[in-house]
Amino acid sequence: MKIKTLLSAVAILGIVATGCVSNKKYAELQSQYGSTREELINCNADSRNLQAQLDAARQSNAELKKGMQELKNTLDKSMEANSQGSMNISKLVDEINASNKYIKQLVDAKSKSDSLNIALTNKLTRSLDTDELRDVDVKVLKGVVYISLADNMLFQTGSYEVSQRAMETLSKIAKILKDFKDYDVLVEGNTDNVPISRTNIRNNWDLSALRASSVVQVLQNDFGISPNRLSAAGRGEFNPIADNTSELGKQRNRRTEIIITPKLDDFLDLIDKAPETGEQAD
Repeated sequence: MKIKTLLSAVAILGIVATGCVSNKKYAELQSQYGSTREELINCNADSRNLQAQLDAARQSNAELKKGMQELKNTLDKSMEANSQGSMNISKLVDEINASNKYIKQLVDAKSKSDSLNIALTNKLTRSLDTDELRDVDVKVLKGVVYISLADNMLFQTGSYEVSQRAMETLSKIAKILKDFKDYDVLVEGNTDNVPISRTNIRNNWDLSALRASSVVQVLQNDFGISPNRLSAAGRGEFNPIADNTSELGKQRNRRTEIIITPKLDDFLDLIDKAPETGEQAD
């Protein structure tokens, strides 16, 4: 509207310039032109101001869009991480359940083994008379049954031949071993620290190993213990249970131990079945 007025004023001025008008009329037209011109200047200023505001609004809108996109990206990553975390937690729960089941199997196997050890020990002690119990010590240590036989009951001094006195005791032990067929039997010879000198025995290593071998062969040949359950070992003077400085200590160290252990097949099978744990998430 203002622009139309301005154009009209310009047209009138053009007419005035080419024709004759009164001074009064000319003055009015000039005043109207000046007012219209000022309005045009103001209009241009307003237009520039509006353009600046529009540009600022556009920039602000662009920044808002960028911020919204960044927020969306962050939210997407958070949701993805949360989903991955839920999967990891679920996997961890499954692994814990599998481990608990495995632990229970191990505990059950150990409990069964402990019960059998107690039963075996009770049978052994009940089968031996009072005199035999003075020379035979039966105990359970860390899930293993140890039968310790005194040297003076089993052998003559410096000999590795089993005495007749020991045969009855070994027969009682063998009878119990037959009842517990799932157990392996290790016979272990031990000596004191006094050196030995025999034509066919070089040292205490030889003596302890020969004595263990003699007991193993008696259990196999005289009492029918399966040889695939038997092992013989000699430890010489290097596994003492008492001080060798006294005669009583040396007497205690001169011993043969029958070590009865559960077969390890069941435990090895359990170890093979141990649950695998997955890699931890970053």
